[in-house]
Amino acid sequence: MSDRGLLFLFSIFMIVVSLGAAAYLVSTGQALTIDGLFTVLVALLTALVFALYIMFVIHRAMEPAKPPSKPAAQA
Repeated sequence: MSDRGLLFLFSIFMIVVSLGAAAYLVSTGQALTIDGLFTVLVALLTALVFALYIMFVIHRAMEPAKPPSKPAAQA
């Protein structure tokens, strides 16, 4: 597997874990404390950062391939 594929899967994993942590904190009521609020914010920001990375990777993969560069003309 390429390094880009591994980073893509790791990013998906991190998004799921971060959203799961935020949902757990909200469902157990721990998000109502100051510490819980900041923990939820960190989890959501982590998910956002990895989601932005995935969006960048997808948009970059959808770009058309650049043609190979032509060799320099010899004089």
